[in-house]
Amino acid sequence: MSTPADNLPVYTAARPPTPDSAWLRKTIPGWGADVDPADRPSVPKLRSDLDSGAHWEFPERQPEPTLRERSVEHRVLTPVFGTAQPLRGLSGVIRRVAYRYSEGRAAHWLLLLGADRVDVAEHRVTALVRLRPDDPISETGIRAEITRGGVRSRLRRRRTDVKHAWMDPVVVTAPWVAAAVFGARAWRRRRA
Repeated sequence: MSTPADNLPVYTAARPPTPDSAWLRKTIPGWGADVDPADRPSVPKLRSDLDSGAHWEFPERQPEPTLRERSVEHRVLTPVFGTAQPLRGLSGVIRRVAYRYSEGRAAHWLLLLGADRVDVAEHRVTALVRLRPDDPISETGIRAEITRGGVRSRLRRRRTDVKHAWMDPVVVTAPWVAAAVFGARAWRRRRA
């Protein structure tokens, strides 16, 4: 069995030794589904004698100041990776859970999508707490629909988005209306 130090990823011109199939099958969920050449339709096209195109040695690794999420399919991160949006809050917890699953499973991707929705909610709450709430009128395009002829441009045309365009303002503004109603009720209960 090879260790991460013995087996660097294939970012170099010289390919590292291929790990044992049994070890890969044990450590990576779903690995080996296409090991048998009979299961791969592209086998005749595969050629291992071609040059990889890599003309460098293993690049210097980017420092990793905080623990980064990585797929279970990959032992280490690529030499360079983004650090603009570090994980934080509930959305970060959900993303960390998502990376426990293989990229081949729906749970991985559904958790990431859910984390994105939670992240949007977190940022909206943060904006409210900082007294700089989002502007739903301009951000949803309602003002442009009225002042720039948005409704008129959709009439008498066979556009695909016309079928669902009527519900877009409802879908976007419904959470704001619900929050306002909830806030008003809570305020009334508190006063009473």
